[in-house]
Amino acid sequence: MGVGGEPGRVGSCGRRGAGGRGAAGGSRGAVRGRPLPLSGPGGRLEPPEFPHPGGRCGRGSGSLQIPNQHNAGAGGHQPAVFRMAVLDTDLDHIFPSSVLPPLWAKLVVGLVAIVCFARSYDGDFVFDDSEAIVNNKDLQAETPLGDLWHHDFWGSRLSSNTSHKSYRPLTVLTFRINYYLSGGFHPVGFHVVNILLHGGISVLMVDVFSVLFGGLQYTSKGRRLHLAPRASLLAALLFAVHPVHTECVAGVVGRADLLCALFFLLSFLGYCKAFRESNKEGTYSSTFWVLLSIFLGAVSMLCKEQGITVLGLNAVFDILVIGKFNVLEIVQKVLHKDKSLESLGMLRNGGLLFRMTLLTSGGAGMLYVRWRIMGTGPPAFTEVDNPASFADGMLAVNYNYYYSLNAWLLLCPWWLCFDWSMGCIPLIKSVSDWRVIALAALWFCLIGLICQALCSEDGHKRRILTLGLGFLVIPFLPASNLFFRVGFVVAERVLYLPSVGYCVLLTFGFGALSKHTKKKKLIAAVVLGILLINMLRCVVRSGQWRSEEQLFRSALSVCPLNAKVHYNIGKNLADKGNQTAAIRYYREAVRLNPKYVHAMNNLGNILKERNELQEAEELLSLAVRIQPDFAAAWMNLGIVQNSLKRFEAAEQSYRMAIKHRRKYPDCYYNLGRLYADLNRHVDALNAWRNATMLKPEHSLAWNNMIILLDNTGNLAQAEAVGREALELIPNDHSLMFSLANVLGKSQKYKESEALFLKAIKANPNAASYHGNLAVLYHRWGHLDLAKKHYEISLQLDPMASGTKENYGLLRRKLELMQKKDV
Repeated sequence: MGVGGEPGRVGSCGRRGAGGRGAAGGSRGAVRGRPLPLSGPGGRLEPPEFPHPGGRCGRGSGSLQIPNQHNAGAGGHQPAVFRMAVLDTDLDHIFPSSVLPPLWAKLVVGLVAIVCFARSYDGDFVFDDSEAIVNNKDLQAETPLGDLWHHDFWGSRLSSNTSHKSYRPLTVLTFRINYYLSGGFHPVGFHVVNILLHGGISVLMVDVFSVLFGGLQYTSKGRRLHLAPRASLLAALLFAVHPVHTECVAGVVGRADLLCALFFLLSFLGYCKAFRESNKEGTYSSTFWVLLSIFLGAVSMLCKEQGITVLGLNAVFDILVIGKFNVLEIVQKVLHKDKSLESLGMLRNGGLLFRMTLLTSGGAGMLYVRWRIMGTGPPAFTEVDNPASFADGMLAVNYNYYYSLNAWLLLCPWWLCFDWSMGCIPLIKSVSDWRVIALAALWFCLIGLICQALCSEDGHKRRILTLGLGFLVIPFLPASNLFFRVGFVVAERVLYLPSVGYCVLLTFGFGALSKHTKKKKLIAAVVLGILLINMLRCVVRSGQWRSEEQLFRSALSVCPLNAKVHYNIGKNLADKGNQTAAIRYYREAVRLNPKYVHAMNNLGNILKERNELQEAEELLSLAVRIQPDFAAAWMNLGIVQNSLKRFEAAEQSYRMAIKHRRKYPDCYYNLGRLYADLNRHVDALNAWRNATMLKPEHSLAWNNMIILLDNTGNLAQAEAVGREALELIPNDHSLMFSLANVLGKSQKYKESEALFLKAIKANPNAASYHGNLAVLYHRWGHLDLAKKHYEISLQLDPMASGTKENYGLLRRKLELMQKKDV
């Protein structure tokens, strides 16, 4: 068997079977004791065969080596020595020599990952969960499954101008399955799946980190060897307990990141399996694993966009690790015009070129299909979403400052916030701003790490730093604003995959520190402290994600200047009926961001309900001036103007709302109310009919049509509309009540009685239902029943003057009848 994945040379560089010295290298980290021979009967040692024919041996390569099986005579057995990774021996003070075997290590990592976020299992749907899940019709059985492939993550059509082009049909499909299995929008099932997904991904990380730290080695039976159990366990634990993951795990919409990461890692591990075979029969198998890796990358991309970056990571792994591409060596040869550069194994390796062709073709195919589905229009973001991308100057400086903040969240995940936009991070407008130091420090560290990763003569160090930086940088590229504008400033969810690279670099740092210091117990205490503190932070943060009130208020201490934080707290208070407190937070949101049209719209609505119509009109008028296509604000402005008896202006506002949102049933309903107030009955009926065509379950529009036709004496038409409405909304008690009134006036007493009783059964505390049923019995001659329901109605609403009057008439009639009987 061959020995690989470590610094030092094994055998000679040259063709397979070449003679020469072949003793196993005695580099640091070898198994203690005398090395066993790797020879056949003749005592010769053959160097291990690499998976790419003609590959060139680089100095100190820590890259993959695949052991070969040699014949050692009939019935012979070939012993082998596999050395543990150098980094692993440097961590022996943290994990003892009796480190958990791979299966137990995975169980420990999975359990720790689940415990960290278990507190969120019974949380509510919070923040973006409302739009992506509760209000997303793609989750419901009535929506055809095929629509998922034409809608974005939020349920809007991708061709819509308002779509954010977030194409994640597989994630939405899992939400739909959750909805089906739980029988509705019950958040527990959704949260449990997220927690289990994070646990499974953390378990998978043990294998991923084993490759990154220990190299890629297989036995003759194709079983991959775990040569860095301590390092992989430590890194997996650091990943499992990182608090920055809370948004992905505790927020249900974070499932997109979890599923993307799951298939991303499976794609990477699948690509590693392409190098398991070294014989001729393995060619087909290698191609299969590359193609499977590309397929898993496509699945990852259909869960979230950044999944496609796994193809780039696989290419980096292949070129720099498998191909042993040494940048320092190549640069030196170029500078010295060394003719041997032309014979570099990597450049003439047909296998590598073939794999790169497959990866490139796969990536191009994914992007093309995605482009055809999404259309050519980019998503529309505003200055509120990403202010730096709209700033006139210092664009690069602000973007780099954002990168440094992301790095800081990985290093110190104590200040976490559900949203980092709207003044949370003020723009850098001058190089004299002290924050420039942060981005300078970031690039100083990155450039130093890149130089070590590409130019170090230690192959083991090159592999770990290269792959650590690859996992850190490549998955982050879609969120970097380098290729297209994104709709956020900083988002903790996009750090889920990059945190893998951070854990690699941190673990490597602990190993390097342990190697050069004698205070190993102190380092072990620091590592243990980080793990425990992060676990505690995860538990606390998971609790904050259990409800919107806790989540929004937790952001005030982190981003007190964030207008969206104040807006969301105000909205939460308004939903609970605390309008006075909601007004205070809405006003603060508008003060912090004078162009915050959504805060103006909601504040205007509350003021309208409190009959403060003048200020409401001013706010809504300002909102539509700032954003002329804000349809909801136009409609609300029309409602306020209607209340102010400014009917022409109200009609114009409604028309503007419909112009900017053609399918706007609520606006048609309000327009119908305006026409009804103006006695334009035909226009009112047409408006309400438009509302029901756009939204067949619009109960208010149906009811108003029935009532208007009833009041104008069109009983036959009112009856027809009522029956049509009940066919579409059979359990709506208000429609039953309205149609029952019409049928009563048409003297269809039996049918009217049945509908009244059905409406009362659905809503027994409605005084008007009992009062009108009493009127029906009164007309029908069932006076005792009429008396009974008049009395029930008056018990529910003693101040109903019409019911009192009718009850008085009935009593007088009953008294007269009693006198006649006497």
